[in-house]
Amino acid sequence: MTHAGRGAALQDLDARVVACRRCPRLVAWCAEVAEAKRAAYRDDVYWGRPVPSFGDPDARIVVVGLAPGAHGANRTGRMFTGDRSGDWLYGALHRAGLASQPDSTGRDDGMTLHGVYVTAAVHCAPPANKPTTAERETCRSFLEEEVGLLEDAPVWVALGKLAFDQLLRVLGDRGDAVPRPRPRFGHGVEVELGDARTVLGSYHPSQQNTFTGKLTEPMFDAVWARARALAFPDPR
Repeated sequence: MTHAGRGAALQDLDARVVACRRCPRLVAWCAEVAEAKRAAYRDDVYWGRPVPSFGDPDARIVVVGLAPGAHGANRTGRMFTGDRSGDWLYGALHRAGLASQPDSTGRDDGMTLHGVYVTAAVHCAPPANKPTTAERETCRSFLEEEVGLLEDAPVWVALGKLAFDQLLRVLGDRGDAVPRPRPRFGHGVEVELGDARTVLGSYHPSQQNTFTGKLTEPMFDAVWARARALAFPDPR
């Protein structure tokens, strides 16, 4: 597929994501959070809808998260934007030379990604950051489409166990050579799927992990250094 064709297809997919109302609980929760707001953002106009993916249509690295944060992406309308998880992700991508800037504050902040595309297993912010199995499966079709449209991307980075497991399910069901038994999630785990692609696992940059030291900046940076090395190998 040409660059223009892939870009147009991803834009169409994003429009369908934003218009999706298939999960009533999540639709209601996103709207409720957007109405109530957090005190620090009381003057903001919240997005309050499913959040589209973001990044380079010619990505060599695809990042799969869990779901939008209630007062991050659900507020700003861009994946991993406007909260501490986003600070960690885009800060690490910037240090790896994969993002134009370290700070991701809003859709109009000028951020561009270099060879990276960011999506999630679920596109709506879920209560307590926990989508149900049914909600995850309802949203699965969007990830399946992205896997098809971004099939030339050799590296996929899953942030957290839920994203890791869902991504391997999707890849396995489409015929990729996922090992059996299916690999277990762990930080830094690397799964080679034949010659097609490699899946890397990383702890999610949630406050639960970063505040406790379960995930440190050197640990996170190592994942992106490995992803970059695999996606952009030295020709020498």
